[in-house]
Amino acid sequence: MEEGFDYWEFLAGIGLFLWGMSQLEQAIRQLGGNSFKNLLHRFTDKSWKGILAGTGITAILQSSSLVTLLVLAFLGGGMISLRNSLGVVLGANLGTTFTAWIVATFGFKISVSDFAFPFLAIGVMTYLFMNSRPVLKNTGIFLLGFGLLFLGLDYMKLAIEGYAAAMDLSALKSYGLWVYLITGIIITAMIQSSSAMIVIVLSAVNAQMIGTDHALAMVIGANIGTTFTLILGAFDGSADKKRLALANLMFNLIAGLICFFWIDQLIYLTMHWFNIMDPLMELVILNSLINLIMILGFFPFLPTLERWLVKKFKADVPKGRSRYIKNVPLDVPSVAVLAFEKELDWVLKDALKFVRKIINKHKGPKKDASVWKKITYQPRDLLQDYQNLKNLEEELYLFVMYLQEKKLSLNDAALLGNLTQTLRSLVVGAKEFKDIVHNLVEMENAEEPFVTEILESLQSEVKDFLTVFEEYLAMNEANPEIIQSVKEKLKSNYSTLLQLLYTQLKSRKTDVSISTMANVIQQVFSGLELIWEGISSIRKQEIDAISKT
Repeated sequence: MEEGFDYWEFLAGIGLFLWGMSQLEQAIRQLGGNSFKNLLHRFTDKSWKGILAGTGITAILQSSSLVTLLVLAFLGGGMISLRNSLGVVLGANLGTTFTAWIVATFGFKISVSDFAFPFLAIGVMTYLFMNSRPVLKNTGIFLLGFGLLFLGLDYMKLAIEGYAAAMDLSALKSYGLWVYLITGIIITAMIQSSSAMIVIVLSAVNAQMIGTDHALAMVIGANIGTTFTLILGAFDGSADKKRLALANLMFNLIAGLICFFWIDQLIYLTMHWFNIMDPLMELVILNSLINLIMILGFFPFLPTLERWLVKKFKADVPKGRSRYIKNVPLDVPSVAVLAFEKELDWVLKDALKFVRKIINKHKGPKKDASVWKKITYQPRDLLQDYQNLKNLEEELYLFVMYLQEKKLSLNDAALLGNLTQTLRSLVVGAKEFKDIVHNLVEMENAEEPFVTEILESLQSEVKDFLTVFEEYLAMNEANPEIIQSVKEKLKSNYSTLLQLLYTQLKSRKTDVSISTMANVIQQVFSGLELIWEGISSIRKQEIDAISKT
């Protein structure tokens, strides 16, 4: 570059453009973040739907990084499969080309500064004077970001147009198209925005500094270079983040290199098939075409790619007993809360399994063991099962502590509080059964038949109620009448069994104390009530979540 080139004007243009993009992202995230989150969650049950959702949402948000963050959260929370998340990433690459369409359509055909100033003026005034009203404040940020984006474009355009000879990219022509490809990769990796890089290329084309083939090589490089943002973020990330980063690199690198070797054919196709004579429009069409080719080329192989990626980075899978929360980034609190809710389903399954094992499979010590050992004996596998449940509880509580440090909405904060209480009910309910294992063993080894009768009655009660619990979980609605009915039946059966114990002991002898058997009955029904409270809460939250989608 020659001495006359205004570096600062050009760099200021890039800075304003990037800042405008970030403000747009922030405003749209606040104005419609939950809507986009719900849309992405609902329409990613198929790979092709993921592609469409990724394309549409990224075109609106103009932030593939934000969309990728949402995908990572859903993937870690078990709400979307790896295959479908790959579809979203493919669509996001196509969605980012929307900026180039806007710039090519309006940015070089009107007075950009005149177009930007009204947005800047209204945006700043709205932000300053409507700061107490969140919707209007974020609308102001949106307008401000939009104005900054085009003002930055104007600075870049003027700097390149005014000193085209000083910034002579045509000097690189003698080195071949590879230089333009590598230049596009390096600059995009440095500024971490393919949109900004493509605007620079469009400005150079508009100033007739480079031809379409050289510009397309730089655009291909920009598509490859933008993957470095996700790659850098994946170095210390989870296995899912590394898998997505690797897949994104493969998508852009393989498709980019194939298109690079067919640049002349692609240019011929757009000029003659689409009959495009405007070099700017030709370039943005080619940019979209490259991403479309990438989607069509990789879509049939997504199942195979998913199986291959699952085998990678297994050492980076977070440790812990949880299935979802350990993989969910806390940057998306609302999705993290949903992952916590899904985790409770497994806590419930573990708790019910634990109760069944205690009631049906507890085995006492050998007959010739000491009395003390018979009284204090607790099966080792049951203690380990309970410890596993406690470890999971501790992991979930730590997750809640970290999550509460984030900016939660009122609804998410309330939901998290309810879920935490549900977790406590399930674990304490399981503890009630764990605490009576040695009493059950003592009753099982009793000589008096009456004690065995009480034990068998308890076992029958637990089996019946667990069947009721599972039938309710299989229902597709939260039924308040059933909830109340089961509560009343638990209280009624508890009173009946306790009364039977007191009545029969008036005329029978027992080698197990009445206080021990009364305590066992009380803790069994207390545990069942707590678990039922947890089930009722989980079912209600699931129904509420479905009604909101």
